[in-house]
Amino acid sequence: MILIIGGEGAGKRTFVRSLGYRGEDMADGVLDGRPVIFHTERLVFADPDSADQLFDSLREKQVVICNEVGSGVIPVDRRERLGRERTGRLCVLLAREASAVVRLVCGIPSIIKGSI
Repeated sequence: MILIIGGEGAGKRTFVRSLGYRGEDMADGVLDGRPVIFHTERLVFADPDSADQLFDSLREKQVVICNEVGSGVIPVDRRERLGRERTGRLCVLLAREASAVVRLVCGIPSIIKGSI
């Protein structure tokens, strides 16, 4: 599995297309049979208490794309803070299992683990 992280609009899906995946290969925030999932953070924010249960399903994907949500002003809302924390912890677990971890900034990929 390849974990791809970066800010909103950083070029993550474009990068995944450069790896040979098509738009129809990518699921938008839902777990289904497609090999790529993006907006993984939405799954966590929908039910932060169940974030740990997502790990096994996500590690079976070929590519997991997640927006970085831990930067910026800390939200006042407890649920928002919990969603950010659980997303970060889930990404730590995924990064350990991933064959490669790529961070995109302004469309530029930085491979921070493994190789593509």
